[in-house]
Amino acid sequence: MAINIGRVPYLSCEPFYFDMERRGIELTSLVPSALAAAAQEGQIDAAPFPVVDCAGLEAEFSYMTGFCLATINSAASVVLNSTQPIQELAGASIGVSEEAATAPKLLQVLLTQKYNIEPAAYVSPQESPEALLHVGNLGLRNRGGMRGFAHHYDLGIEWHDWTGMPFVFSRWMVRKDLERPQAAIIEDALYVGLQDWADGLFHLSESKDNLRMHPQDMLAFTQGIRYFMGVPEQKGLELFLKRLEDLPSIL
Repeated sequence: MAINIGRVPYLSCEPFYFDMERRGIELTSLVPSALAAAAQEGQIDAAPFPVVDCAGLEAEFSYMTGFCLATINSAASVVLNSTQPIQELAGASIGVSEEAATAPKLLQVLLTQKYNIEPAAYVSPQESPEALLHVGNLGLRNRGGMRGFAHHYDLGIEWHDWTGMPFVFSRWMVRKDLERPQAAIIEDALYVGLQDWADGLFHLSESKDNLRMHPQDMLAFTQGIRYFMGVPEQKGLELFLKRLEDLPSIL
């Protein structure tokens, strides 16, 4: 039986999948907010699931040897662009990408617990909000700011400046009933991909115009990411989950 993996189509996740197709692993492209539902419906066997969804999957999925996606300091691809300073967003509307799962919760924690403010509403980006939260490749495109939005915030930096800790956005989980040899193939593919992706990038001469990035920019971006859970990442995750317990159910 073929292994099916949830593939997040963001530059930050590309190293995970670098060696998978060569092994005959099937990849299903899904944004972070769609992964948990796909897992519960039996469509995928493993994926880097948003940390806000992991607890709900623990009955059927287990964690994979500490593979994760975490930022050391800057997130670069998770950004808030605002028409006014972040500390003045009380009563404002904030547009949130439907692709995101963990990032909106991080933003809510930062606004309510770091800045002690409550926006009026979290809305669709199409509703002309005062601020916009972008993630993934769109976040990278807007990492330098947006026209019409005078203020720009990297949520990874906001979290690190506040807590001194890295921030974990997602963790790899695998279906418990997947045969052990198949799970081992996924694990080995992850190790190889994370080791070899950067070398492949050095041989890439083209820029990614959709991201406004050259190969050296892409390498620098991924070098700011942690792909394995260490003690700092575990502590940062535990702190974030504790902060989540105090949030009102707005998002």
